[in-house]
Amino acid sequence: MANRLAGATSPYLLQHRDNPVDWWPWCDEAFEEARRRDVPVLISVGYSACHWCHVMAHESFEDAAVAEQLNRDFVAIKVDREERPDVDAVYMTATQAMTGQGGWPMTVFATPGGDPFFCGTYFPQQQFSRLLTSVAEAWRDEREGVLAQGAAVVQAVGGAQLVGGPTAAITGEMLAAATAGLSEDHDETYGGFGGAPKFPPHMNLLFLLRHHERTGSPEALELVRHTCEQMARGGVYDQLAGGFARYAVDAHWTVPHFEKMLYDNALLLRVYTQLWRLTGDELARRVADETATFLLRDLGTPAGGLASALDADTDGVEGLTYAWTPAQLTAALGVADSAWAADLFRVTTAGTFEHGSSVLVLGRDIDAADPVLITRWQDVRARLLAARDRRPQPGRDDKVVASWNGLAITALAEHGVLTGSSASRSAAVELAEVLADRHVVEGRLRRVSRDGTAGDPAGVLEDYGCVAEAFLAVHQVTADPRWLRSAGELLDVVLAHFGTASGGFYDTADDAEKLLTRPADPTDNATPSGLASVCSALVGYAALSGETSYRLAADAALATVGPLIEGHPRFAGYAAMVAEAAVTGPYEIAVATHDPDDPLVATAYRESPAGTVVVVGAPDSPGVPLLADRPLIDGRATAYVCRGFVCDRPVTTPEDLVARLKQ
Repeated sequence: MANRLAGATSPYLLQHRDNPVDWWPWCDEAFEEARRRDVPVLISVGYSACHWCHVMAHESFEDAAVAEQLNRDFVAIKVDREERPDVDAVYMTATQAMTGQGGWPMTVFATPGGDPFFCGTYFPQQQFSRLLTSVAEAWRDEREGVLAQGAAVVQAVGGAQLVGGPTAAITGEMLAAATAGLSEDHDETYGGFGGAPKFPPHMNLLFLLRHHERTGSPEALELVRHTCEQMARGGVYDQLAGGFARYAVDAHWTVPHFEKMLYDNALLLRVYTQLWRLTGDELARRVADETATFLLRDLGTPAGGLASALDADTDGVEGLTYAWTPAQLTAALGVADSAWAADLFRVTTAGTFEHGSSVLVLGRDIDAADPVLITRWQDVRARLLAARDRRPQPGRDDKVVASWNGLAITALAEHGVLTGSSASRSAAVELAEVLADRHVVEGRLRRVSRDGTAGDPAGVLEDYGCVAEAFLAVHQVTADPRWLRSAGELLDVVLAHFGTASGGFYDTADDAEKLLTRPADPTDNATPSGLASVCSALVGYAALSGETSYRLAADAALATVGPLIEGHPRFAGYAAMVAEAAVTGPYEIAVATHDPDDPLVATAYRESPAGTVVVVGAPDSPGVPLLADRPLIDGRATAYVCRGFVCDRPVTTPEDLVARLKQ
């Protein structure tokens, strides 16, 4: 037995390095070994924060008898879906084609050539052991049928990944239809869309906020406000430390699946920041501030960059760190404060979770006008968090994923400029420097790094899109031409190596490792689709640089998902968000000033519609196209407002800037 995972960079793979299973990482050598031995391949795909991945590992992969079966009859390959989203996408399509559903852990049996012939997700130990026996026997005794089934699955996967479907240029009517579709799916009681399990719909919320800004739709804003309030009061939001869990197992946001993912919190930071900007809602502002703090405090890594996730489990028990009983509240707070906290957080003897424990929810409002009450609230939260910190803590996946850090950079930059948080603003710049210095290697992106070292997997489309977006956000924060230039270089790679004949994009480059099929999924999943994130960067880059060819590329790519936006908006929220900016113009605002604290600067950030590009800097700053030929008027800070590369006369007062943006 020779488990080959000890040298992996992925924390998920390292979790399996001591298994008795003879694991291989994803590599050509593993498939060559299967050919040499003439045995099928088991491809097991998961991620470190996945609860059921841990269960299957404990039940099966740590079991000596199961390992003996696997080692004798198969070549076993372990894949971190977050490190290799391209591999995951191909085999998830196969799993969904065969079973009608997907999820993780994903369990795929394939030929030595990588063709899947049987797929599933989690299997209990006895069922998995029987499955291993059946697959081995079928491979030995019914080889022709197995190969035929594999060929059929490959054909189905190839059909599912075809590109070049119907296109439709984005229109305002299309975006109105998307809003109507989301409204029909809206849960009027608890917010969100659909039923349990319920995931924070951050990308749809970002779209609805922009739709409200463009059209004035009160319905679009109310969908966001209601959903954000319900999530913020629920157990899916960490009422003590901030940050959101991956999803709620119920329809009312009470009991979460406890892992906290970087990408969810980055996107939700944008949602709550923008909701506060538009409404002044203090709950939204508090949640935005606490989420930004959570990102930097709990996910920051010593080598720079933000970690991927906090685990769902602690010591193999889901929710162990987070749930409370009335007795535990009393031990932490004393009798009087624990009774008050139990009422506030809805902690009961019956419990809302397991074994009589409860997940903390915010059951009622705290009167912000009562300083005594606010002080008590802050004191109780701090004491409960201190007590919780003394408990065993969930594991942390500390690999740095390029695209997810890109999402966080954009969110922190927005939070920084809108709220005045210097911590968020500085963190955005520092994180961008980590990506630029570590993840950009010879002009191409690497997807992951760990402990300061970049891993081998090449960046996929979402990495290029999200990192380019991030660099553009930092360019706007700093007026440093380096970031605009770096974003343009990444987008040039996309246009040269990822494009399809229809104007869309593949998820992998034309010179990337060849897989069963070349994935090209235009739909949002847990994160924005690669196509949507690239379109966002293309629209922003064109507005900041004045290079219209990038805008034309964005319009062509958005047209490939136009029917998806109109007919299935829940799966195209980020593309719809970008489309709103494209339909709006977007606005391009240059504020020429030597004083970054001039009131005109804050007005430009606070009052310009989401999707607007804003650059603040000295007149005629070298390498900053939006500030070229932008002199001060009468020696005062001066705002230049353009839209679709057409500019109005400059203004020098906040009142005139607001009036110009409302025209």
